[in-house]
Amino acid sequence: MATANQNLSKHDASKVPSAEGMHISIAVAEWNEQITSKLLEGAKNTLLKYGLKEDNLSIHFVPGSFELPMAAQFLFEKTKTEAVICLGSVIQGETKHFDFVCQGVSQGIKDVSLKYNKPVIFGVLTDNTLQQSIDRSGGKHGNKGDEAAITAIKMVHLWKTIK
Repeated sequence: MATANQNLSKHDASKVPSAEGMHISIAVAEWNEQITSKLLEGAKNTLLKYGLKEDNLSIHFVPGSFELPMAAQFLFEKTKTEAVICLGSVIQGETKHFDFVCQGVSQGIKDVSLKYNKPVIFGVLTDNTLQQSIDRSGGKHGNKGDEAAITAIKMVHLWKTIK
C-alpha cells in the first residue's frame, strides 16, 4: 500500500506559494460528518496558514459526496471563486453503491474542472474501512484536507502565473 507508514500531509512549506489575494471555496459533504469535519478543519487551517484571508474563503455543505461536483459548478457560476476544494468520505459497504458513487464523484469533479477551466480539487476519501478514513483525516496518514488545500493554492498560483 502506497500510504503504509507515511504521513502524506508532510510537505515542504517553501514550495507552497502565498494564498494572499486568492478566492477559494470548499464544498463539504455532510455524509460521514465525523470524517468530513476533520477534512474541513485541515483544509481551512492550511489555507489560512498560507495567507488566504477568511473573507476570501467560502464554505458550503452538501448532503453527500455525490453532490460535490454540482456544488463546484454552482460556485463557479455564482461566485468569483478561483478554485473549489471538494471534501467527502465514501466508505466501502456491502453493495456496489460505493463504486457508483466514487466513479460519479471523480468523473464529475474532473468534468467541472475542465468545463470551467478552473481547479476543482479531489479531497474525497474512498476507503475500505472507517479506520482508514480516520487515519487519512488527521490520523497517522495526515489529513487529506491539508493536501487538498495545498493543491488548490498551487493550482491557482500556476493559473495566475501562466495567464
